[in-house]
Amino acid sequence: MSSQLPSTLEALRKSEFTEERMVGRSVKDELRENLIAKLRRGETLFPGVLGYEDTVVPQVVNAVLSRHNFILLGLRGQAKTRLIRMLTTLMDPWMPYLAGTEIRDHPYRPVSRQGQMILEQHCGNAPIAWLSPEQRYVEKLATPDVTIADMIGDIDPIKAARRGHDLADELTIHYGLLPRANRGIFAINELPDLAGKIQVGLFNIMQEGDVQIKGYPVRMPLDILLVFTANPEDYTARGKIITPLKDRIGSEIRTHYPAEIAQGVAITGQESWTQRNGIPVEVPAYIREVVEQIAFLAREDKRVDRRSGVSQRLPISVLENVVSNAERRALASGDDHAVPRIVDVYAALPSMTGKIELEYEGELKGGDAIARELVRAAAGRVFSRHFDGVNCNTVVQWFEMGGTAQLGEELPAADVIREVGQIQGLLERTKHLGLRSNESDALRASAAEFILEGLVAHRRLSRSESGQFAADEKKRGTGEEPRPRSDPRKQQFQ
Repeated sequence: MSSQLPSTLEALRKSEFTEERMVGRSVKDELRENLIAKLRRGETLFPGVLGYEDTVVPQVVNAVLSRHNFILLGLRGQAKTRLIRMLTTLMDPWMPYLAGTEIRDHPYRPVSRQGQMILEQHCGNAPIAWLSPEQRYVEKLATPDVTIADMIGDIDPIKAARRGHDLADELTIHYGLLPRANRGIFAINELPDLAGKIQVGLFNIMQEGDVQIKGYPVRMPLDILLVFTANPEDYTARGKIITPLKDRIGSEIRTHYPAEIAQGVAITGQESWTQRNGIPVEVPAYIREVVEQIAFLAREDKRVDRRSGVSQRLPISVLENVVSNAERRALASGDDHAVPRIVDVYAALPSMTGKIELEYEGELKGGDAIARELVRAAAGRVFSRHFDGVNCNTVVQWFEMGGTAQLGEELPAADVIREVGQIQGLLERTKHLGLRSNESDALRASAAEFILEGLVAHRRLSRSESGQFAADEKKRGTGEEPRPRSDPRKQQFQ
């Protein structure tokens, strides 16, 4: 497509990219115009960003309509970077610039000395190049070692020597990331991690367009939309951000984790890799709910550091690990398809522990122990939603009369069905999970194990580390309803 676009300034003047249309139309104007057009057509603005339709997206729309530089404040794993990268969908398909300029100069109004010299030398034959929206997006992760030279630029003595220029000449400047993002979007992740002097350089560019490079004043009226991300804990005057920079950011938008389990399940389902290229995989809805519930419970748990947050990457990684464990078992046992079971969620502990930052109390107990408690509590919550009002006494009584069931991680689905088929009333209750009597052994095995795990979570059965289900020894034969254990850290999951 770019090969069919004008390649000289004279041809550009005769095209739709006229001087009248382009001069005075900034990047923020461009984004605003294209956003208005999308709103009028009723298009989805940020496809794939779920859970923000009524909260974050309207605020981003308002910021773009207001032509604001803005910041997204939120904990890790809240799709901040993904959202700002999708701002490129609001840009024109192609943007012309003077070929050979480092800062992508406007073909009609170049701001750099280099661009002005190209126009003087070539006039109407000045070469024109084109940029796609993706090429107009520049992103930088802020770290304490970032320098003014990285962000703004520096005097290049080698360039001065080779070209015979004085060091005070603007042509000796090696431009940094910010000028090279001219006429585009410049995003900085984790803004408070920038050193104070770099932040000063940023707000000077945002407001006045003036910078000093090694004492040489350069007037650079850059045309840029600045977008930032930050953690709310750091984005305070008492934290790592300087007040004048905060004052120059037009809109401050708060992101959040999914508000409901259904939202989280949809996000995790969209982002996780569950459709494998080997054996067919079928993930039951209640397994997806358990995986998502783990993240919700971790965000509420006092033993987990809330300032760090529990990223949405946790359920995504857990679900992928759950599927992989089920896939491994199906391949080893010769099953024709893989269906994850609760035992596979326990096998996915390595994908949880690295994503949960623990407080002191949690550190004392250990990451694995906390993760196991979260899995069991999540199974209990999901069980309650599906089996509210369902009588499972016959299943419990079978165990109280001395029955046990050994459901190991490697046990094939057919063997699980033989093991649980003897438990009075268990397979019949799988219908409350939407299963029919003619379902595959793998699906019925998964549903039966989930029911047993739910009863364990509600202290009606016990389960050993090896996967043996039995009656709760304290309640065997008493007929009493189980009472919560006295550990207050575990009562929060009831």
